[in-house]
Order: sequence, then C-alpha cells, then structure tokens
Amino acid sequence: MDLDAFNELLTPRGRRALAEAGELAGADPVAAATRLRRTYDAALTSAALTQAGLRERATAKFGEDARLMYFTPHGLEQATRAEVAGHRAARLVAAGVPEPRVVDACCGIGGDLVALARAGCTVEAVDTDPLTAAVARANAEALGLGGRVTVRVADAAGVEPERYDVLFADPARRTSRGRTFDPMAYSPPWPVVLDLVSRARTACLKVAPGIPYTFIPEGAEAEWVSFKGEVKEATLWTGQGAGRHADRRATLLPGGHTLTAAGVLAAVGPAGRYVYEPDGAAIRAHLVGEVAELVGGRLLDPMIAYITGDDPVDTPWAARYEIDDVLPFSLKKLRVALRERKIGNVTIKKRASAVDIERLRSDLRLNGDRAAVIILTRILDKPSVIICNPPSPR
Repeated sequence: MDLDAFNELLTPRGRRALAEAGELAGADPVAAATRLRRTYDAALTSAALTQAGLRERATAKFGEDARLMYFTPHGLEQATRAEVAGHRAARLVAAGVPEPRVVDACCGIGGDLVALARAGCTVEAVDTDPLTAAVARANAEALGLGGRVTVRVADAAGVEPERYDVLFADPARRTSRGRTFDPMAYSPPWPVVLDLVSRARTACLKVAPGIPYTFIPEGAEAEWVSFKGEVKEATLWTGQGAGRHADRRATLLPGGHTLTAAGVLAAVGPAGRYVYEPDGAAIRAHLVGEVAELVGGRLLDPMIAYITGDDPVDTPWAARYEIDDVLPFSLKKLRVALRERKIGNVTIKKRASAVDIERLRSDLRLNGDRAAVIILTRILDKPSVIICNPPSPR
C-alpha cells in the first residue's frame, strides 16, 4: 500500500470500500476481491482488503479501537500493545507536570501517541516515512484525539527535546534484513538517541527487552514489562520519569504489579517441595533474588533462574510447580521414570540446557493418561531434570 492508496481510503468512497471489506473478513480472498471489484477499482479493492485484514489482526493489540484505526504491516508488528502504552503514559503523567507537552520522535503508526494523548498529554509526533506519518495522523483523528496531536514528516535527529516537557522515542528495530537486536542498528542509531536524551528534561525510551545493560544510560531506570506472562519490551526512563530509588524495575500487566531492585542475594540450596519459575520481566531486570525472597526460597543453581522452596506461596511473580523427583539428566532414566508414572503428556521447560525439546519429546516415546511438567536445567553445574506435577487450575 502506497501513500496515494492510503489517502484514498480516507475519502468517503474509500471508507465505504473499507467497511464492505471488513464485512467480508474470513471470506475466501478471491471471492472477496471479486465482490469488491464490482464497485471499486483494483487499487482501492486491494488497499481496502489489506487494511481490513490488518484491522482483524490488530484487535489482539488494540481491542475494539482496531476497528477504527489504520495500519501498515510493519507498523502493526512494531506497535506497542495498548495496555503497555497506557501503563507507560499513565506513569509518565504521574511523574511530571500536568498535561505535559511531549515530542514523540519516532511515532510509527501512533500506538503510543494515542495513549499519551488519552492520558492528557499534548503530543507533537514525527516520523521519517510519509505513509507511516499519515497513518499515525489518521489514527489520532479516528479516535477523536486530533486536537491533542500533530504529526509531521521529519527526521528524529532534528527534534529539539529542549522545547518539550518530555521526549518519547521508540527507535525502529528493523532493517532491510529484518528485526535487529543491536541498538547501534536502530533507526535512529543509538548515539543519536542518547544525544536527544541528554538534552531532554524527561525522557522515555521504548527498547527491545534484550537490550544489553551496557547500553542503558547512566542514571536511567530500566523497566521491563510483561503482559500475561510474556515480556513485551523494556522502557528506559530519565529525569522526572525515573524512579527515585530504583535503577531496575519489573512490571506485570494487566495487574499492574511492580517489583524494584533491593539488592537481594538469594541463597543456594537443595531442591525442596516446589520449584518456582520467575516471570521473564523479573529475570530480565535481574530481580530473581527479590522473587526468591517473596516465596521464601533459594536458587537451585547460583547462575540459573529457578527457585526452590518448601512452602506453596502464591505470587504473580512466579509460576509454581510441585516437585515429584529430581534426576541427573539421562534419556533412558527419564523415559523409565515417566513410563512408571504413566505419563503420556508433558510440558517441557528448559534453561541452561542444550537439549532439543521437540527431539526429546519424540525420543521419550510417551504412553499414558497422566500429565507432567519436566524442567531441563543445570543444578550446581550438572545437567538435571525435574519432574513436576502439573499445576492445579486457579
């Protein structure tokens, strides 16, 4: 979809085509295109069907708003989930001045600027791609936020953060070869981002959850955000946005639970009755010791994020499994142990193990009517397997 085709979607005729394409969601693509071509030309038919398909996919991130919004394939892939953007916008507003003026230096299709505007911010947004900027502008208008948002085509490097209360930046993490995990390959590159941050009163940066700690600016707070158990992203906060007493934070959504670094060093000890698997946000934020303290547990291995304990503690910060047995890893011994227990269905987890999960599943030749969770890991540097009872439904 090019800019001309997108602009046509915004006309009354284009809106009608898009509405009709939405009604054909799930239909055979050829039949849908044939039906629309009776009324519309090929370019508008293609643009409408593409946009309808993107809206359908976008409901997972944007809920009912997706029915009104516009997307590009890459823009949707990189856009922030609405709940995550809303959490970040609320935290930003709570930390700074009322109704702050925010510059969104890499706005994409506008997922974050929508959340910022809804939180009471006035947002001036830029993006280097004319189509992407047009989509962001259309989304602000479609959701009734046009009075709080302006979008223009510009290079983030030319933004003047000194003129605003807050700098928000979500550097693109995709190159011509696909997704990149190297901040130096972001667009704009990391040195440009850091220059913008250095000139901002308050800055909020969305980055990949795997960002190396060496790239985190001095004095910044890094927050890892997990949504329904999946780590979505990290946010770097500087200025008023950063927590006063924390350099690392993990947040769980939709519950809003937050854990900050307290310098807890977990003890190491033998397996107890239970094993706890910390949420990925806590692991990324190096808060496994804090989670161990919450459950009264200890590490099975000083270098691996599995916690064991003797008491069943409920916490949103870790999944708990009851241990049935702990064995040195051996395919033969594991196969025998599962056969003796009549285990025919296993959930396999691993950390610090080179075992291929799908090959192991095949090699186990399971046969039985019971289920189990097996954890492949290293305990005191020895390859081990923990056989656990499946968790009870909550």
